[in-house]
Amino acid sequence: SEYVSQFAHDQGRLIAVDLLPMEPIAGVEFIQGDFSERGTLDRILDLVDNKLFDLVLSDMAPNLSGMGSVDQPKLMYLAELAFDLARGNLNKNGHFVVKLFQGEGFEALVSAFRLAFNSVKFRKPRASRAKSREIYAVCSGVK
Repeated sequence: SEYVSQFAHDQGRLIAVDLLPMEPIAGVEFIQGDFSERGTLDRILDLVDNKLFDLVLSDMAPNLSGMGSVDQPKLMYLAELAFDLARGNLNKNGHFVVKLFQGEGFEALVSAFRLAFNSVKFRKPRASRAKSREIYAVCSGVK
């Protein structure tokens, strides 16, 4: 939280969005809302006065049922929403980091990332179980 506060103070604004309440963090502006609802997106854009972002970071995931045929489409939908925000609101040197699960729809979305960004790389967090299909796409430089 100390790093977050320093970044926000020195370099810019940090905005967090979550469905649930969040303990305040110095230097972070918080919006409680559902990212899949237009009103939440409007609140984000109003907060930044429609200025371009340097980074969009999405760690969104639905409540998992354990049924891949149900969970995968929900996760891909959230990733697509974050991608739409990034594609329309990042500056040309901006970055987009998004949680994905490998499975149906993954390759198509990654292809769209490659069309929109100069660089697309993948990282699997150390905290993620080896068997987990969780992976993060790290995209840089808006085309």
